[in-house]
Amino acid sequence: MATTDGQLTANHIPFLLDADRGPCGTLVGHVSRANDIWQKCSREQQSLVIFQGPQHYITPSWYASKREHGKTVPTWNYAVVHASGVPRIIEDTAWLLTHVTALVERHESTRKEPWHVTDAPADYIAAQLRGIVGVEIPINSLTGKWKTSQNRPAADQEGTAEGLREIGSEGAAAMAAIVERGERREGRRERGGRTD
Repeated sequence: MATTDGQLTANHIPFLLDADRGPCGTLVGHVSRANDIWQKCSREQQSLVIFQGPQHYITPSWYASKREHGKTVPTWNYAVVHASGVPRIIEDTAWLLTHVTALVERHESTRKEPWHVTDAPADYIAAQLRGIVGVEIPINSLTGKWKTSQNRPAADQEGTAEGLREIGSEGAAAMAAIVERGERREGRRERGGRTD
């Protein structure tokens, strides 16, 4: 989210993290030149970039405490990271080519026959690069936020993880794994062990 003309504007942009630049790293991305966010976003106020992790509806039917006393309600579990910083706009063609090459390599790397930027004619790529604008956001703060059943008793956490696993979706399985890690940390704390 960015402030444009005094109002908040949301855009969906794939970012890469350059962890070696700045104390918290620098987010690197691009937008279409036709997207006026690059012209209107504040160069003085911070933008907020939200990275969403797993999230899922949690039914109280999974809780042991529902069977014990019934004082339970549904909730929503989530894990997110908020990164903020002041954006910089980049129109340098060499920078853009390096950026899109890195972005393509990141997302094509698991394919059996990955596509490469050099697979397309050079003049075609040059024309495509003229249609985008680079965005860098040096991160000056990172905030992790999560609600992953950590407020529930261990038996409710176990039931939640089991219920999520039974759903069988990728998102439910990812949340189940987070709930289970939290449950194991709580167990170590209760026994006086370290949690790191």
